[in-house]
Amino acid sequence: MKAKTHILPFFATLTLICLTTAQHHSFSSNAGPRDSQTIHIKQSHRQLLHYREELDIEDEYLMLPACLKFDNPRLRSAYIALQAWKLAIISDPLNLTSNWDGSDVCNYTGVFCATSLDNSSIQTVAGIDLNHGDMAGHLVEELGLLTDIALFHVNSNRFCGKVPKSFKKLKLLYELDLSNNRFAGRFPYVVLDLPKLKYLDLRFNEFEGDLPKELFDKDLDAIFINHNRFALELPDNFGNSPVSVIVLANNKFHGCFPTSLVNMSKTLNEVILMNNGLRSCLPREIGLLKKVTVFDVSNNKLFGSLPDNIGEMESLELLNVAHNMLSGNIPGSVCMLPHLKNFSYAYNFFTGEPPACLDLENFDDGRNCLRNRPKQRSTLQCKVFLSRPVKCEAFKCHKFDPSPRPPPVTSPPPPPPQSPPPPPPPSPAPPSALPSTPPPSSMPPPPPINPPPPVYFPPPPPNPSPPPPPPPIYQSPPPPPPPSCAEHPPPPSPPPCHEQLPPPSPPVQYLPPPPPVYNSPPPPAPVYNGPLPPISGIPYASPPPPPLY
Repeated sequence: MKAKTHILPFFATLTLICLTTAQHHSFSSNAGPRDSQTIHIKQSHRQLLHYREELDIEDEYLMLPACLKFDNPRLRSAYIALQAWKLAIISDPLNLTSNWDGSDVCNYTGVFCATSLDNSSIQTVAGIDLNHGDMAGHLVEELGLLTDIALFHVNSNRFCGKVPKSFKKLKLLYELDLSNNRFAGRFPYVVLDLPKLKYLDLRFNEFEGDLPKELFDKDLDAIFINHNRFALELPDNFGNSPVSVIVLANNKFHGCFPTSLVNMSKTLNEVILMNNGLRSCLPREIGLLKKVTVFDVSNNKLFGSLPDNIGEMESLELLNVAHNMLSGNIPGSVCMLPHLKNFSYAYNFFTGEPPACLDLENFDDGRNCLRNRPKQRSTLQCKVFLSRPVKCEAFKCHKFDPSPRPPPVTSPPPPPPQSPPPPPPPSPAPPSALPSTPPPSSMPPPPPINPPPPVYFPPPPPNPSPPPPPPPIYQSPPPPPPPSCAEHPPPPSPPPCHEQLPPPSPPVQYLPPPPPVYNSPPPPAPVYNGPLPPISGIPYASPPPPPLY
């Protein structure tokens, strides 16, 4: 306590020095005194954040209006975090943050409170859900003060910059959905420090570079990183992941098909690797993936024949190997799988298909080398390609290693809170969004119900939004004694992005003629059905971004 008491005079001295410097610059520069004060206040706030982080100063030493009353220190910290974030939001067309005023943070739109897991006598902020808000701005470091949140949903907005390092303090975070925004830079390594995280959704952003190998050793249940700019060979420990759903589509992954995928046979249900640069043969061992219902490796550079062991994937409902360089005969056992309804193998060089494939509900065999079938490749094109035999060993890929993976360190989800939080007010979705989810009930969420098997198609990125205005310069007086209730806390550090990133470029769309004829409407869009976080009032997991089909 003495150490922290000595810190306060240090900051008082620092503030006086900063004010003196600001006054000097206001008379020596061409800018007016008001502009100099504004710039100086921002610099002082950045210094305060730096020293608060370095010296571990508690938030109780930050001055707030005396008339603001909080039920407990955690709600006070949440107020500081949300007010700092509000000032970093430079566009809010749906006015979702218009009621983010006062000390009752549990009534802020998109903010959900619940009983603390470690103290049943207090309420804390347990979740943030601002999906489909079309807001622009950036995430501030102060969000690390929300140490009790279990979900953070901000999909379908225009947030840019990077994920704050302070997120490492969110030790209870269970779902992180940053999809369909304008985040950029390297993979946010801070997510590796979240021990409770089960659901990670980074799709439809501008992340780039490598993926950390540690991601696939983490005890996750769902990984969505499609429609980014990740570029690397998938690591050898890819199959260590215990996920049930993994979607890596529309990136720049290359190299061999990951044979270690077979090690995920006990948990994996859906795998989407479409539209990358994978270049190898398909391993025979994929027949061990008996729980997989969706297997999509289309739009890659896969060679060789289709393994007949696929006929052992007894749960398979959707199989898509279109737009590759596969050849040979389609194994008869594949088309006789009991649950297979959608099989696309167009734009390859197959030379034979069993009659059972023609009886499937939905199939596409166009642009192959199949005799007596319509819309096939030319004889010359087939002859040239098939004259060069494929040797799979030439790709020098790692062979399947059946050794069991070390079990990841599991952490059971925390128990549900004793009292439900207030339901959020309804907010309209942007034009390109999917239909909004039903309003949350005041009762605890029901157990997840398995929906019909999803059919995956590559959704285009969201409609581009008009660029938001530049970050405002907050005109504030020099730091006085404690502010009144009508004033906000100091503004956060400037946005890390000086200009808004453009929306993701449209993925390459392949439209094989003719389109399949659906005898029944396709199943609904994919929705994650993993375990829900320990929050009442939000009876759904994070929905996907708004694709257009």
